[in-house]
Amino acid sequence: KRLQKELLALTKDPPVGVKVNTDEITKKLSEWTVDIEGAQGTVFEGERFQLQFKFGSRYPFDSPQVMFIGPNIPLHPHVYSNGHICLSILTDDWSPALSVQSVCLSVVSMLSSCKEKKRPPDNALYVKTCSKNPKKTRWWYHDDSV
Repeated sequence: KRLQKELLALTKDPPVGVKVNTDEITKKLSEWTVDIEGAQGTVFEGERFQLQFKFGSRYPFDSPQVMFIGPNIPLHPHVYSNGHICLSILTDDWSPALSVQSVCLSVVSMLSSCKEKKRPPDNALYVKTCSKNPKKTRWWYHDDSV
């Protein structure tokens, strides 16, 4: 029920640069693909990215699994080349008050604050050793300067 309300709200009145791919959702409400655009005036301006949301049965009490998918994974210090995103609201700081829309806005904001396109310093090791599910990673949130 909550997911249906969120989908309706996002479809009717999406934030700037955010678009839900509703064709795929009709098959499976627990998995969404959301298109986002880099904000104007940022290093990602004009670029398009795809976020995949996977909702477990405990959503909204448990955060969705969110990662970048597709051919264009942003070059960002908090985004690994496999699409995993190091963003505290996706794990430790998740709250049932958050929504797909607020997650999308947080990701756009994270991308917008980027000054230099580069991968996290431990990208190669992380991608080689991580779980397929980014929620199983124990993230260290130590760098807020990016």
